Amino acid sequence: MKIDVEVHTGSNKARIEQAGSLFKAYLHSRPEKGKANKELIKAISEHFGVSESRVEILSGLRSKRKIVNIISI
Repeated sequence: MKIDVEVHTGSNKARIEQAGSLFKAYLHSRPEKGKANKELIKAISEHFGVSESRVEILSGLRSKRKIVNIISI
């Protein structure tokens, strides 16, 4: 399943919210050295109840808007 994600960094509380077909990820990490992308993968895997290895960022590695693929069982 592919989802569109808008990332907001520097948040006090990490969370994922859904706004229509867009998911908004609020993360602690700043976008430095891939830390925010790693935290995003962890947050999405927890939100959807899948392992981190089943979540991959398809596009937008250096952007606030990303397309993320979740491989379900």
